[in-house]
Amino acid sequence: MSPFIESIRAVIRTKQYRLKTEKSYLYWARYFIRFRHLKYPNAVGNKELETFLSYLAVSRGVSAATQNQALCAYIYV
Repeated sequence: MSPFIESIRAVIRTKQYRLKTEKSYLYWARYFIRFRHLKYPNAVGNKELETFLSYLAVSRGVSAATQNQALCAYIYV
């Protein structure tokens, strides 16, 4: 696993989130990185985040709760 993903995992574990939450957040972190064509999100602006969340809603048809989960995961990225 990449050091970047491991750093996210370390933050999540420090906050003592449940394993299911950790797995979910790591999934969305990887998904976001792939969505950005493997560019790490260290300098992502609001526009890129809005584009990602819109993609989830429009193209993938995810629920508002799923969008919120992806947004919460983004905080750790």
